[in-house]
Amino acid sequence: MGTFIQTTAGSALLITLYGVLLLGFVMISLLFLVYGDRKIWAAVQMRRGPNVVGAFGLLQSVADALKYVLKEVVIPAGADKAIFLLAPLLSFVLAMVAWAVIPFNEHWVLADINVAVLFLFAVSSLEVYGVIMGGWASNSKYPFLGSLRSAAQMISYEVSLGLIIIGVVISAGSLNFNDIVRAQDGAFGLLNWFWLPHLPMVALFFISCLAETNRAPFDLPEAESELVAGYQVEYSSTPFLLFMAGEYIAIFLLCAVNSLLFFGGWLSPIPGLPDGALWLVAKMAFFFFLFAMVKAVVPRYRYDQLMRIGWKVFLPLSLIWVVLIAFLAKFEVLGGFWARYAVGG
Repeated sequence: MGTFIQTTAGSALLITLYGVLLLGFVMISLLFLVYGDRKIWAAVQMRRGPNVVGAFGLLQSVADALKYVLKEVVIPAGADKAIFLLAPLLSFVLAMVAWAVIPFNEHWVLADINVAVLFLFAVSSLEVYGVIMGGWASNSKYPFLGSLRSAAQMISYEVSLGLIIIGVVISAGSLNFNDIVRAQDGAFGLLNWFWLPHLPMVALFFISCLAETNRAPFDLPEAESELVAGYQVEYSSTPFLLFMAGEYIAIFLLCAVNSLLFFGGWLSPIPGLPDGALWLVAKMAFFFFLFAMVKAVVPRYRYDQLMRIGWKVFLPLSLIWVVLIAFLAKFEVLGGFWARYAVGG
């Protein structure tokens, strides 16, 4: 069996199996994410939330998905049919492809490449094309305006996200997520993680993730009172489901990135307890809980406020932080507190 795995056919089979497992994990998680999202909002507003379909309403997400799949696909007259249908598919596929470089444990990753961070950014940056294509192909002013606003928002906050990640890359000395997690390993558990040396940027990164994925309080593209659901207004049935699924998958992806960059990935927070993939999944679930809570309790920003905080606050702060981290890592201040690659050899 070991000899077969080393062959081209064996490697292809192994990659295919891992890809299927990864797809299954993300899609099953998606059902529970939507359910958890709605339950958290209901708890904050003192409502019951989904509680009829299945035990405790657990099958409500399945019922909603089936409803979308079985409904008729309505395409507006005058719309570019090919691009109209390709846009949600592109958003969904790109959100899934980005998971290829996310490790769940030591070497539990589909593509263990040295430039994993660059790959993640390259793929996630392309997701804006799905939004632009969907708005333009709808042949209507409202979705087109919504897509432009969404594209501007996503591009604006990608800049601050990238600069914050550069600081972590400088500290770890690698663009590989496995190396970044290993750089956070130590005898003091969670005190060794990068949240401590990069503490000011953790909050900025989380807020930028909210804006990048169009979540409240930055959900301007879906602001019903302003743009009638934005770029998605002409979509229904399965195409709308793909847009929504792509958005939730991107949110869960950024929960994983948060965990890997700042909170030790699969490392145990308590010294002595075994590390493992369950720690990473638990951290991802915690961050998704924060995403849901923010949407439930924080009022929506105006668009000018959204862009102002991105360009005039987050961009300068993250740029200054990169320069500061480069200085602290270069001269190994506090014994290499910001340069774990030097400490680890």
